[in-house]
Amino acid sequence: MPDGQAELMRRLHDDHAAALWWYALRLTGGDRARAEDVVQETMLRAWRHPEVLDADSARSWLFTVAKRIVIDEWRTVRARSEVPVAELPGTGRYAVADDEAERSMLVFSIAEALERLSPAHREVVVECHYRGHSVAEAAHRIGVPEGTVKSRLHYALRALRLALEEMGVTE
Repeated sequence: MPDGQAELMRRLHDDHAAALWWYALRLTGGDRARAEDVVQETMLRAWRHPEVLDADSARSWLFTVAKRIVIDEWRTVRARSEVPVAELPGTGRYAVADDEAERSMLVFSIAEALERLSPAHREVVVECHYRGHSVAEAAHRIGVPEGTVKSRLHYALRALRLALEEMGVTE
């Protein structure tokens, strides 16, 4: 490995390993050993793809790779289980299970992204998008003017979108 690439790998690790480990820990349901394995495999893949090491989107790339590793592991475990011939993977309940796994990963990612918002921004997103309240209802419940709710919601959704992009969620 050239010295320049080694330095880039060190910097990549220093800049992103801690956040990546916490993300992997969430993806693995709190399994520390699996999270460490996911981080190690993600960094190994980064080493194999040096073109991402000095890119501005390295964190997004790392988070996307980590998410895919966890999904692939989950699918491998499912594939090793006995499958009745009448129910091939990709049909029936197995197609739904794959969708459920991806949906679960997305839910974890959104929850993590919401945690990154300020309390005021998180509050308006929860009121308007999760509880289904109108801007007027949210304003009344929170105790702020409607214009404030609109403004906070606008900036909260921008911040949420950015956080999700940083985590590699592109859906």
